[in-house]
Amino acid sequence: MNELSYRRRRGSIRVFIYSFVAIWCFLGTARLAQGQPPPREGRDTAVPASPAASSPVIVIGFLGGMIRHDDPVHSVVQVAASLRKAYPSGVDVETFENSRGENARKRILSLLDANRDGRLSPSEKQNARVILYGHSWGASEAIAVARELDDDDIPVLLTIQVDSVSKPLQNDAVIPENVARAANFYQPDGFIHGQSAIRAADPAHTKIIGNFRFDYKARPFTCYEYPWYSRILVKTHTQIECDPIVWNQVEALIRSDLPPTTANSSGP
Repeated sequence: MNELSYRRRRGSIRVFIYSFVAIWCFLGTARLAQGQPPPREGRDTAVPASPAASSPVIVIGFLGGMIRHDDPVHSVVQVAASLRKAYPSGVDVETFENSRGENARKRILSLLDANRDGRLSPSEKQNARVILYGHSWGASEAIAVARELDDDDIPVLLTIQVDSVSKPLQNDAVIPENVARAANFYQPDGFIHGQSAIRAADPAHTKIIGNFRFDYKARPFTCYEYPWYSRILVKTHTQIECDPIVWNQVEALIRSDLPPTTANSSGP
């Protein structure tokens, strides 16, 4: 190989690496248009349980890419903040990075242990009220955690995926049979785009609410708070992430499985 060919090949490799890094940086730094005060991590929303108490409704959101669990401008976090305000008790709402799925599962098991005896009885499992939602890799992780809960014999009320991107060794298209209802929001364009169709592993146990397509070519939506490379390299994946129409529907679906509250009247 002569020196000119070597330099050309090295330049091509460098361009590929820079493009990959730009995409990876997007996954770690994407931001949404609307802000809310960040939630505190851990057990701040937990409802203390006495031996006779029942477990709260558990709502878990998963962030996409490498986004922090408490990113105050991310829609997963904004929805969680809105739900906490509307349901100050009886509902535990928490958010996790998509790399923390096992932590989320352990947290769910802990909250379901209403009598705090260190193990889950059949009734504690069957009385579980769990809702999982997420965006991008976070949506894929939501389904993965639902599948792990199926192995634990724990039912899930609802899963919601927004532009779900399957993580390695995960299947975000098939909803496990322990899930009662599932919804999928996606857009089909761009380098990164969501799962277009989800299906039930067992249609007798799981209702697919719908696969809802959003077209940002026909209805462009700007996300000025995002960095320029997010708006250019993964434009449509970013647009669905900061589209309030999508996330208002996500919150409305979650609220439909929550207990009545006077604060509910002010929701979407």
